[in-house]
Amino acid sequence: MTYCVAALYHFTRLSDFEQLKAPLQDMCDLLGIKGTLLLAYEGINGTVSGTDKAIAELLEFLRADPRLAELEHKESRAEDMPFYRMKVRLKREIVTMGVDGVDPNETVGTYVDPKDWNALISDPDVILIDTRNDYEVEIGTFKGALNPDTQTFREFPQWVEDNRANLKKPKVAMFCTGGIRCEKASSFMKQNGFDDVYHLKGGILKYLETQPEEDSLWEGDCFVFDQRVAVKHGLEESDYDQCYACRYPITDKDKESSLYVKGVSCPRCHNRMSEEQRNRFAERQKQIALAKKRGEAHLGRRAS
Repeated sequence: MTYCVAALYHFTRLSDFEQLKAPLQDMCDLLGIKGTLLLAYEGINGTVSGTDKAIAELLEFLRADPRLAELEHKESRAEDMPFYRMKVRLKREIVTMGVDGVDPNETVGTYVDPKDWNALISDPDVILIDTRNDYEVEIGTFKGALNPDTQTFREFPQWVEDNRANLKKPKVAMFCTGGIRCEKASSFMKQNGFDDVYHLKGGILKYLETQPEEDSLWEGDCFVFDQRVAVKHGLEESDYDQCYACRYPITDKDKESSLYVKGVSCPRCHNRMSEEQRNRFAERQKQIALAKKRGEAHLGRRAS
């Protein structure tokens, strides 16, 4: 048996989003679905996993709300359940930029289908920007893309302001994992003097799912926010694992390093961990090992 992993989001006005939490949590629990869904005034965002039937029923439940009728989602497969529990959370934003007035419901860039993406980003008049964080960009990105080198999406607006002098080409194209961050980024750009703004519809995941690998301009793997860590063309699971301490993807070579301690640190973060953090992570890893020995799932993220 494999699991269906559904990444979904939709910008819309959900004035009663707080009242939607309990029914949505109950529905997911009833269907045996796990993952995380975020609700805010501006819409819904999240990734969940379950049987094909369960995911289909959840999507039908969500789209029964007229405001979510056009909700899009992307599906991939996982050999094991990639989440440990189901969480529905209330948030100020479904993707946190932290800038008041940026609203994709009002202003957004031009959507570009994956089949047309290669032609757009090959245009010499286009600046291509990866709106994801540094650890995501590190393991894969589109050929020729600018890396803002941000640690969180909150840093993106300041990066734009600091680099205006380098963003002088007529067109700006942006992309992210599933499409949500570049929707908000394109809205920000449009509101801040950039007129010709484009973004990849469905994000990297839809591109990797639908475009032939032999024609691809994607280089590397795509980080995903679940226990698979990263996926390749065709949305097949990659060979990356993840360091619990810093959340960065790690390879088998990283694990061979003397600086790697399972669940505690990796070569990237070993010198940034305090003694208190090391002890806490070590205790968590011990509990994971004990739970595994008992044949139980430990309720937390996988340590690597």
